[in-house]
Amino acid sequence: MGGVDGSDEGIRRRGCSCTKTDFLPEESFRSWGNYGRALKETPMRLKDRVLTRSMDQTELVEVKARSHHEMKKTLNWWDLMWFGIGAVIGAGIFVLTGLEAREHAGPAVVMSYVVSGISALLSVFCYTEFAVEIPVAGGSFAYLRVELGDFMAFIAAGNILLEYVIGGAAVARSWTSYFATLCNHQPNDFRIVANGLSADYKYLDPIAVVVIAAICVLAVLSTKGSSRFNYVASIIHVVVILFIIIAGLMKADTKNYTPFAPNGARGIFQASAVLFFAYVGFDAVSTMAEETKNPARDIPIGLIGSMVITTLAYCLLAVTLCLMQPYTTIDVDAPFSVAFEFVGWNWAKYVVAAGALKGMTTVLLVSAVGQARYLTHIARTHMLPPWLANVNEKTGTPVNATVVMLFATAVIAFFTKLDILSNLLSISTLFIFMLVAVALLVRRYYVSGVTTKTNRIKLILFILLILGSSIATAAYWGVSDGWVGYVITGPIWLIGTMGIWLFVPHAREPKLWGVPLVPWLPSLSIAINIFLLGSIDTASFARFGVWTVMILVYYFLIGLHASYDTAKESGDGEQVKNAEEGG
Repeated sequence: MGGVDGSDEGIRRRGCSCTKTDFLPEESFRSWGNYGRALKETPMRLKDRVLTRSMDQTELVEVKARSHHEMKKTLNWWDLMWFGIGAVIGAGIFVLTGLEAREHAGPAVVMSYVVSGISALLSVFCYTEFAVEIPVAGGSFAYLRVELGDFMAFIAAGNILLEYVIGGAAVARSWTSYFATLCNHQPNDFRIVANGLSADYKYLDPIAVVVIAAICVLAVLSTKGSSRFNYVASIIHVVVILFIIIAGLMKADTKNYTPFAPNGARGIFQASAVLFFAYVGFDAVSTMAEETKNPARDIPIGLIGSMVITTLAYCLLAVTLCLMQPYTTIDVDAPFSVAFEFVGWNWAKYVVAAGALKGMTTVLLVSAVGQARYLTHIARTHMLPPWLANVNEKTGTPVNATVVMLFATAVIAFFTKLDILSNLLSISTLFIFMLVAVALLVRRYYVSGVTTKTNRIKLILFILLILGSSIATAAYWGVSDGWVGYVITGPIWLIGTMGIWLFVPHAREPKLWGVPLVPWLPSLSIAINIFLLGSIDTASFARFGVWTVMILVYYFLIGLHASYDTAKESGDGEQVKNAEEGG
């Protein structure tokens, strides 16, 4: 057995590892007898994984070492800021703005962007503190593993992967729509119609697959090379955005702003939940912390700076679009291009379409870089096969993880319509951002061996009040047009937040950079994210439920036992469990 293991290591170093031990090397999978015993121990192992929390040092040193090679530290705050702009400004603004203005918010779509932007900015603050203190490729997965334990981290991991696959697929299909506009065609002219499939899945998109394949090649070659490409493309993109705003406002007609909010506040928030899709991507920047030269300085500037610029650009673009033509006539596939055609500037639609394509290409690139790093860190814990954690010695990039994630993205992009993708994406993203905000509260107010049992119980109680009141507010919004419910749920949220502020002492202060106004800021982030979740349609929640069941089945059959064995072999699980018992 030892000889086999040594042979496998030699194969792995040559970058050609494809044996069973690369995928399932753990004790539980070495024989059917072992696997049967592992399944019988499922309740005990699940309890261990629910109660066990990782440690900062474990994620930073031991888990990172399982990739065999280091990722190269080549990025600074300037790279991160442009990665953030490149990651975020893409299909959301260029496609969903038209859809949501026409269907739900009207000209008040700018308010929808403000609400989504506030929610995203609050989440950015939470992400930043974690990324500075735990600068690893795992992003929110690593943060949740440290603060909420392995099981919650896995649930988040499944949704993180869903977020990236669906987000990439949605952007790739939007790429086809704008490419068609550039060629004076309708989007479906470039798609293959499979009449045997349902209406939501019958428009097959080969161009989206080709674009994803090209992005895959660039992403595996070099992170710094990807950064340079993103930097150049994003500058061109910003120039096009400035052109849209200036040229569009020259053709503005204030009559188009009446009525401002045809569907009232409900329409604004309904649009805001979907438009949160437009802000997805900044979390990919946090996964690049492992490749950042000075995380304490570079990550806050890069993340927060890019989000402020993005929110401002979104609001100006939304105002411009709705001033150019009545919201009822906005095109849902390529709204900005068609808006210029509507005001008689046919030539401008080609500039806009080219700029949109640039923007969507950078979104795909940053998404590819980010999703591979998430998958790499998840695989380092053996919740997914460790073969996915390998970092290529020559390129310093996670080639296996990049190829696998982009293959899944290409399959989804080939079949699925944009509106299905955007709703499902918003659910998984808002859910993860809510969990990161909860994790920040736990990080600040609970440390094993420092926090007393009484303070731990108070913290849990107050967090449950915040979560419960936020869920109740979202549910009441969904079923009633009244206001009485908010008189009850609002004060409960206030009691929960104020309770932490007044009665639970800080157990840890940030070493390098900290979120201001804790617990108010993360508590507000929890409330807004859950509220926006309540504005998403029922069908999307049904699909989200199916996906959650699928990842839980995988976890109970494979992921739980693989990660349990790995933790026990390394000893970090025992360390952490003892610390928990000591707290």
